[in-house]
Amino acid sequence: MREMMRDYLKNNDISIKDGADVNSIMRDMMSVLLEGTLDEELDEELGYSKYDYRNKETDNSRNGHSSKTMHTSYGDMNVAIPRDRNGEYEPQLIKKYQNTVTQDMEEKILSMYAKGMTTGDIEAHMRELYDIDISDSTISRITDKILPIVKEWQERPLEEVYAVVFMDAIHYHVRSEGRIVKRAVYIALGIDMNGKKDILGMYVGENESPKFWLSIMNGLKNRGVEDILIACVDGLNGFPQAIEAVYPKTEIQQCIIHQIRNSTKFVSYKDIKKLMSDLKLVYAAPTEETALNELELFKDKWDSKYPKIYKSWHDNWATLSTYFKYPEAVRRLIYTTNAIEGFNRQLRKVTKSKTVFPSDDSLLKMLYLATMDITKKWTGHRQDWGQIHSQLEIYFEERLIRRNL
Repeated sequence: MREMMRDYLKNNDISIKDGADVNSIMRDMMSVLLEGTLDEELDEELGYSKYDYRNKETDNSRNGHSSKTMHTSYGDMNVAIPRDRNGEYEPQLIKKYQNTVTQDMEEKILSMYAKGMTTGDIEAHMRELYDIDISDSTISRITDKILPIVKEWQERPLEEVYAVVFMDAIHYHVRSEGRIVKRAVYIALGIDMNGKKDILGMYVGENESPKFWLSIMNGLKNRGVEDILIACVDGLNGFPQAIEAVYPKTEIQQCIIHQIRNSTKFVSYKDIKKLMSDLKLVYAAPTEETALNELELFKDKWDSKYPKIYKSWHDNWATLSTYFKYPEAVRRLIYTTNAIEGFNRQLRKVTKSKTVFPSDDSLLKMLYLATMDITKKWTGHRQDWGQIHSQLEIYFEERLIRRNL
């Protein structure tokens, strides 16, 4: 091959000055290879080679060629596709509706889509970098190929036991039946007993609701999750009940940061510093008993001005105070949903250029590709996992022993 290329360059007096010249030669070589292979395909289909009429045993015959523009890593090129008279020949190397040649071309497009580029951006990028004219519809067809992979990923088997599962929803606008509607993307992030993080599920639904979360819990159960030691959630009403319906023994920790945000939403800027200082005495207390005492003191001081704050903390105390029963290492892990909110922030960086998605599928495609891009960097486990794991084993010893049996 090397000798043939040297002879080709020498005999045709071809000079290469830059990368564009290399691309041009590679494009010509690729078209020759493709056309030769397609002609051989048709020879095999008809049972005889061109002009070899003595071995012809069919009433079908060649019928010229049709031109097709193919997108490649070296730019656009025209390929002569052979035809048969009866229209029975179906090319295998280049399928009927295929207009990209190399796998790496599709991988480039999927990679750009995963980084949050719109189909219009990708189209312009491919034209500028590779001198390829590729339409929005072609890009959509390429990205649509991952939808079956997404479905398979959503239904994959999971671990039997997860130490902690964080659950949250992130919201986007999607076009549906001529209207722009709000969609909730439900996300479950799990940490298994070895300390490894994984996105257990990601589902597009209507506005966040306990009913949809219940269906997700049942889905996790059907995929092999027998037990969740601790579930960390935001303050959505009915969320704990949805979890308890499927995993009745799971400890539920409501996010303290969400609770603080909701508590201070309507506090005057003149009071916020003092109020936050008093509230910190509650959630940063060393024991639950001390926290309850501080909560009563908070009520005495602030209830006349902001009565809803104490009521909210008091009514939700059962799920807000779960972390008090654990040592410091476990507390740091579960008292907020920061783990999943950090993941959500990375998703928002990818999707910030898309104010409205054309469909639920387009939203799911981009989020799945972004998720694969983000999670490939998740290697190993937390540095303090050895300490956390030993403490969880102490507190959940009976359940873990039964599970092992």
